Order: sequence, then C-alpha cells, then structure tokens
Amino acid sequence: MAIECLVLGAGQEVGKSCVVVTINGKRIMFDCGMHMGYLDHRRYPDFSLVSKLGDFDDALTCIIITHFHLDHVGALPYFTEVCGYRGPVYMTYPTKALAPLMLEDYRKVMVDRRGEEEQFTSEHIAQCMKKVVAVDLKQTVQVDGDLQIRAYYAGHVIGAAMFYVKVGDAEMVYTGDYNMTPDRHLGAAQIDRLRLDLVITESTYATTIRDSRYSREREFLKAVHKCVSSGGKVLIPTFALGRAQELCILLDDYWDRMNLKVPIYFSAGLTIQANMYYKMLISWTSQKIKDSYSTHNAFDFKNVHNFERSMINDPGPCVLFATPGMISGGFSLEVFKHWAPSEKNLVTLPGYCVAGTIGHKLMSGKPTKIDLDQDTQIDVRCQVHQLAFSPHTDAKGIMDLIKFLSPKHVMLVHGEKPKMASLKEKIHSELGIQCYYPANNETVCIPSCHYVKAGASDTFIQSCQNPNFKFQKCCSSGAPGTSIQSNQNPDSKLQNCSSVAASNSCLIDRSLRPHLQVKDQRVAEGILVLEKSKKAKVVHQDELLHNVGEKKHDIRFAYCCPVRVSDSVDILSKSDRDSCLQILHSKLNGELSGGNIQNFGENLQMDSFHVSVCLKDHCPYRIQETSLSETQAVYFCCFWEAADEKPAWRILSTMENLDLRET
Repeated sequence: MAIECLVLGAGQEVGKSCVVVTINGKRIMFDCGMHMGYLDHRRYPDFSLVSKLGDFDDALTCIIITHFHLDHVGALPYFTEVCGYRGPVYMTYPTKALAPLMLEDYRKVMVDRRGEEEQFTSEHIAQCMKKVVAVDLKQTVQVDGDLQIRAYYAGHVIGAAMFYVKVGDAEMVYTGDYNMTPDRHLGAAQIDRLRLDLVITESTYATTIRDSRYSREREFLKAVHKCVSSGGKVLIPTFALGRAQELCILLDDYWDRMNLKVPIYFSAGLTIQANMYYKMLISWTSQKIKDSYSTHNAFDFKNVHNFERSMINDPGPCVLFATPGMISGGFSLEVFKHWAPSEKNLVTLPGYCVAGTIGHKLMSGKPTKIDLDQDTQIDVRCQVHQLAFSPHTDAKGIMDLIKFLSPKHVMLVHGEKPKMASLKEKIHSELGIQCYYPANNETVCIPSCHYVKAGASDTFIQSCQNPNFKFQKCCSSGAPGTSIQSNQNPDSKLQNCSSVAASNSCLIDRSLRPHLQVKDQRVAEGILVLEKSKKAKVVHQDELLHNVGEKKHDIRFAYCCPVRVSDSVDILSKSDRDSCLQILHSKLNGELSGGNIQNFGENLQMDSFHVSVCLKDHCPYRIQETSLSETQAVYFCCFWEAADEKPAWRILSTMENLDLRET
C-alpha cells in the first residue's frame, strides 16, 4: 500500500499550508490556510484538485487544523461555507477558541478597511466553527472504524499540535508548525516515539541554527532601549497571538528592572481578547508560567496599555505592538507609513516574513522607498532590525525530531526551495531516510508497510522457550580452541593428547586441563506459512517437514586438500597422522585472524567446516593434478555447508599455502 500526498499549499514556499493525504483508503486534509502575500487566485489552495465535481464530502474523510495562524486556517471558512464541505474538522480546544478571532480580524481588515471583495462573512466563520470537533492532547480519537488520530504538544503558539494518524498498519505524523526549544510562555514540542511510515514536517528554517534564546533577547532589548532613549518610536509588527505575548513578557520584565517610564502599547481590540484567552489557557503554557500562576499571572502586563489610532502622531518615544505581522496590511501598515520617514524610529521584525509583504522587503535589504501601490510610495528612513524570535524550530530542531521519530520517509513542506533541497540531502546522508519536497499541486506516492498478524505453533513457541543445551569438554592449553568431545571418554582423549605431546613437545602444552563448555542453542527463527484457511502461522522447521511429508535434505561440500610436509624426506608415518592435525590446527590459528578453529582430536572444526586427515589412497574428493609428490604432502578431507562457503574457501586457500614442516 502507498501513502499518496497531494500538496495544495506550502510546497516549496511558506504560506497557505494545505496537504491532502490518502492513507489506506482514507483522505485527510491537513490545514487549510491562505497565503498572506497574494490577493489574487493564489491566495487559496486549488480545491478543484480535491474534487473536480466539488463533491468534497465524499472526497474527504476529515480536515485537521494544527493551529490558529491564518496561513494554516485562513481558507477554512471559505472551503466549508462557500465551497460546501460539511464533514468533520478537528483541532485543539485553544485553536477552536482563538481561530474565530483571527479570522474575524482578518475579514475586518480586508473588507471593512481596505474595501476588498468579501471572501467569507462573519456568519460563515460562526457556521464553520460549528463543524469543529475539539480534541485534547494525547486523546486518541476514533474518526471512524479505521481512522485514528491523536494530538501532541507542538509549542509554536498556544494550542498548536502535531497530529498522529493511523489507518490499519499505516502510520504518519503531520507536524504543522512547531518549536523544539521552550521560550518564556510556551514549552518545547513533545511527542511519543512512534513507528511511522511518514513524517510531514515544516522546514521554515531548514538551514538556520539560532543563537541561544538569551543572546537573542539581549540583542532585542538593547535595540529597543537605544531607540526609545534617543526619543524614537519602536514599531513591532506581530500577530496578536504568540510572539506578541512572548515579547510583552520580556519587555514588561525589563521595564520593571530598568525602571523605564516609556509607554508600551498594544493596538486595541484583538490583542486584548487574546490576552484574556491566554489567562484562561494557562495549562497550555510553559512550566514556569504554570508554576507561578497562583501568585502571578504572566499575562497581566503592568507596563502595557491600549493604543488608539488618534495617538499615531503623538510626540515622544513609545513601543507599539501592531497587527498584523509581516506588515501585510491593517494597522501595522498604517503606522509604518507614518513612522518610516523618521531616522529616529525603529521597525523590529521578530519573525519570518512571507515574500510579497512589506516585512519581507525590509528584511531583504533596507530600501529607501517602497511602492505600496501605483499611487502610494513610502519613504523609508527608519532603522530596521531583524531578530530571530520566530516560534518555528531551526535546522537542528528539525533534525532532532526526525532522528527521534526515525520514520521510513520524510516530506518537507512550509519552506524555501533551495533550503529544503539542502535539508533533504542532510536527512538522506546523515540519517539514511528517503526525503521529498514537492512543489504546490504535485503528488508524491510513498510506500508504506503492511503488517500481517501471524499465529505461532506450540512446537515453535516451546522451542524458543526451552533451553537446548550442547555440552563439550575442552582442553585448556597454549593452543587456543583445543577441545575434547563430550560424548567420549575424556581419559582416553587426554592420553591421546599426551601421546601427541610426546612426539610434538614443541607444539603442545603438557599442562592440559579439561573444562566443560555449555551452549544454549535455541531456535530463534521459524518458518512463516499460509494455511488453507488463509491465516499466517509461524512453525518450527521440523514441523514443516512433517506437515509436507518430506525429509530434511542438507547440501554439503567436500574437498580433499593437499598440504605440503617436506621437500626432502617423509618425516611423518601413518601412526603419527594425529600430530599433523595438531600442527595444522596451530598454524591455521596463527594465520587466520578472527578464526576460532577448535581441535576435537580426530578433526578440526569451525562452524560447519570440518577437517580430518584422509587415510584413503584414492579419495573421491581428491583432485589428482598436484605438483606435490606422495612424500611431500598430507591430504586432509574437508567438509562444509553452503552457509559457510566464504570462510571455508578462506581456510582452504590458507591450507594450500602452508608447510607443516616443524620449525
């Protein structure tokens, strides 16, 4: 079975996240966002690719929204109320509470203030939210008989979640946006170790490794303090939820420590509501905020006040948080028009800015003028400061998550194409995981595993559980591996060893001591069979032979190998053949690194490879063509199984180049 991924948004770009995944017959839309940098047809995903007939209820099993940012939820009311999708939508409780605020604020900015054509109404937003099924973290939700989903804490913004999906044997995770490091108001992403076929991960900062949080905070505070100390105004364009609260906590604490009286403002409206929800959703915040909540609510900002539009041109320094982030329109753009011409003022951009926005133009290199439209040009003389306060994880965090989850495949979304290509190569080279980064409107088919439940026979289970001891007595001597078989009289073998020692005192240690070797050779592998009932079953190998009425057949190889003894005289009589075996054993162990050849008196053995002195004048395994005369060679019969073919030929090659002359 394959997992099919249709990328409708955030393919080789940041914006309008939307991926439709078909997994074992279930079709799930992950996120339904809008692009903040476009006002034409590119603003929304191309929903016609989901269903050309517009029958979205049959085309989709469900929609999953990871968090409330507009590039992940902005197109949802349009898709449900205008396009007509009526199926279930899943998101966390905080996302369900905060998404309507973001959507309504966007609608007001675009329609009421900019006079654009209305894409969806306030009523559409309300009706859309009625289709939402809220979920808790780590709550396993059974969408239908086959589809199972579970949310995990993602950091990033309050309520953000990674979603685990399981259909049959296929399992995957869609991360949405996440942060692998904690900040002042949110914890780090947390997820269980799962057995996954696929992880679809954001890659906003695919090649960036950030400095420590503390150094970034110092840099931000230094820039703000320097500006207001010189009488300037600081504009911080940010979304009302997330970075606004993070930076307000930071500034509020700094203002107290430095006893500063310069006013800090929030643009009125949405952020006030947002702070109210943050106070209610303490359980989703960082551990530090939860621990101090009984004595102090971190979202009760003493130094932060409401800002009215009439105050834009008021004299004196101030700090203003204005929405939206990226200066893509709304109040932040209005303030920017007034404050940008002054060299005393500062615009600090705390996060990622999508291409096409004013924020992106400022981050790409300080321009002196910005054309807003055909009739409006903004004179830019203010200071521009870019800070890495983005709630997205960096390249190290992405690699850490993928390494922890160890999926079979990775797909990158929500990133810039060149950086995604670089990260893909890193994932493949360092982790050995196949990686993809498709463009918008492309489909990727990813193979998934199919697991078969198999029974096990009683004989197989018993063979795995019961000990299967093998005993052998070994002689401890200077020649490693010298052994005596356990099924023979140890005294007779000791006498044999002694007689060999007498004729070869230079090779055998006289202080031979027998000891017992015990091995537990249990059956660790069975044979998978498909029974007549079409059920899979694991059986013992002996069971299978009995069931099919066959006998066990072993394939063994044999070769009678000549080994040089002397080029002048016959130093060994037939009665001394045992000494030849002893000498061979000693020389092989000296020549072969890592070899564990044991001496069992009448033969040498390593795994299935056996060597013994050949007493036949005409052995069927002997090759007649040899350059050695009868007085120059002793023949050794060698036997081995196919599984040990490579080590067998290594031993044979060594034997043919040996000389058993005593030295």
